[in-house]
Amino acid sequence: MAWTKKYLRVNLTEGTIKVEDLNMAWANEYLGQRGLATRYLIDEIDPKCDALSPENKMIMTTGPLTGTMASTGGRYSVVCKSPLTGAVACSNSGGLFGAELKSAGWDMIIFEGKSASPVYLSIQNEKAELLSAEALWGKSVWEADAILHKTHQDPQLKVAAVGRSAEQGCLYAAIVNDMHRAAGRSGVGTVMASKNLKAVVVRGTRGVGNIKDMPRFMDATNAGKAVLAENPVTGQGLPALGTQVLMNVINEVGAMPTRNMRETQFEGAHKIAGEAMLEPRKSDGKPNLTRNGGCFGCTIACGRISTIDRTHFSVQDKPEYWGNSGGLEYEAAWAMGSDCGVDDLDALTYANFLCNEDGMDPISFGATLAAAMEMFEDGDLTTEQTGGMELKFGSAEALCWAAEVVATGEGFGADLGLGSKRLCEKYGRPELSMTVKGQEFPAYDPRGMQGMGLTYATSNRGACHLRSYTVSSEVLGVPVKTDPLETDGKADLVKAFQDATAAVDSAGLCIFTTFAWSMEDIAPQVDAACEGEWSVEKMLEVGERVWQLERQFNQAAGIGGDQDTLPKRLLTEGAGSGPAQGKVAELDKMLPQYYELRGWNTDGSMTDATRQKWNLPA
Repeated sequence: MAWTKKYLRVNLTEGTIKVEDLNMAWANEYLGQRGLATRYLIDEIDPKCDALSPENKMIMTTGPLTGTMASTGGRYSVVCKSPLTGAVACSNSGGLFGAELKSAGWDMIIFEGKSASPVYLSIQNEKAELLSAEALWGKSVWEADAILHKTHQDPQLKVAAVGRSAEQGCLYAAIVNDMHRAAGRSGVGTVMASKNLKAVVVRGTRGVGNIKDMPRFMDATNAGKAVLAENPVTGQGLPALGTQVLMNVINEVGAMPTRNMRETQFEGAHKIAGEAMLEPRKSDGKPNLTRNGGCFGCTIACGRISTIDRTHFSVQDKPEYWGNSGGLEYEAAWAMGSDCGVDDLDALTYANFLCNEDGMDPISFGATLAAAMEMFEDGDLTTEQTGGMELKFGSAEALCWAAEVVATGEGFGADLGLGSKRLCEKYGRPELSMTVKGQEFPAYDPRGMQGMGLTYATSNRGACHLRSYTVSSEVLGVPVKTDPLETDGKADLVKAFQDATAAVDSAGLCIFTTFAWSMEDIAPQVDAACEGEWSVEKMLEVGERVWQLERQFNQAAGIGGDQDTLPKRLLTEGAGSGPAQGKVAELDKMLPQYYELRGWNTDGSMTDATRQKWNLPA
């Protein structure tokens, strides 16, 4: 519905809510969602502020295509300063919540200050009010969702909430909407809980409007859907196996981070892959995967809904209804599976359900546990610190226990909730933290995919695959095939992916569309929906401007080029097996060229000329 041109400003300290006009000059430069909200954030907070102080602000934001008939137009983001990294945080989520917020008439919500007591925000179209959340505090996301639906007596109500992990200060807590979709990374849920804000509930009935040229928009979106349907990844692979289609593929190319990234292939990958989720269980003849799940307006439906074997040890004391929720994505399966050496599919599903229920980022959780397991194996951690649990690689019991104690913040769970950087520093082994800028690695070892090494090192929110998914090119051959073990040309490739991704995020679309779509497919949809002219060239300009703005925020926060690096293990220890055997991440060959392409100094700092070129705030 393009822009509504209105947003809500919620001052939690004063308990006030104001309606404000969207800055359309900024919208013309940054489009929406990720870009536009970051422009507001850098204008309104000191990047050096404590991320968990009232001075930090949290912005829930939609894109101009959120809520429209564009395929995957159901995305929204949460933008703030990250408590995990100290860098800018932008965490993207699907489901139904974003489209509902847009349908209620709002482009964004800016939360500022801190409430004196727990509250939640209720939005019914133009009506918005803060209500007491005293009865919700201490509840899981699932419990809070049930209470809120009962309180408001509206089955169509959409809820985004934080769980107990956020309340207890877990630094990678997520905001969970629609029970199992999440703004998952960088600790945005921790920021929300620090403001005593438990949930946002929305009911919007205004529907789609403000499309610039509806006939042309319908033509453009229908053409885009046809391209998605015909593509082997978006039309076949993702619908059939979800993101778990990648598990066996990445393992075979020797880029599967295993046992805290000591190894690059996992012998148990086939037991936890997407194919395994389809196999009937011996106990009841039913598979782990129950059905697909799709977000608002999505024609791909890569989401998973799963069940757990009722004979599995993890669910013996759980009610029957508990065992059905959002199933494993590849990133969760990798982090809690191969990185921890665990090949028990039901144990992974159980831990994933807990991440859904209590709002934890499964990537950071699994990677932090993997670091703890290596420290336990080396004797830096003992059962005295863990409270009796042996944190051994491969232990399904340890994985399930760890998810439980991080959810509640009990005992060693509070240490695991610090993230691997702080955990490893606390116990004297900082070199075992597989992070960039304090955020844990995703599921691709950069020794086996050189482009991903540069992607991680330069990502503005810390290690992240969704800021530049060079896997598309290096493994899948989209849009062109490049050699994953070569460094030549990877600086150009990473920059191109980073700029395009920032534009897609800002539009309100899902990045998975880019397995099939190029900007030639996306720009016509934006141009038909939005005021002004939105050519391919302008969309890519928006993407680069967003990237430079995020870099500007981080630089002002004190995060410089010295943090554009990778853990020593990946730079000095060669891969032990697979096609990349003996290879290290050759970051030093790519980084200087990348800086030059970005228009930065050789130390990674931004030049005045680049700042002026992109009209960035001082």
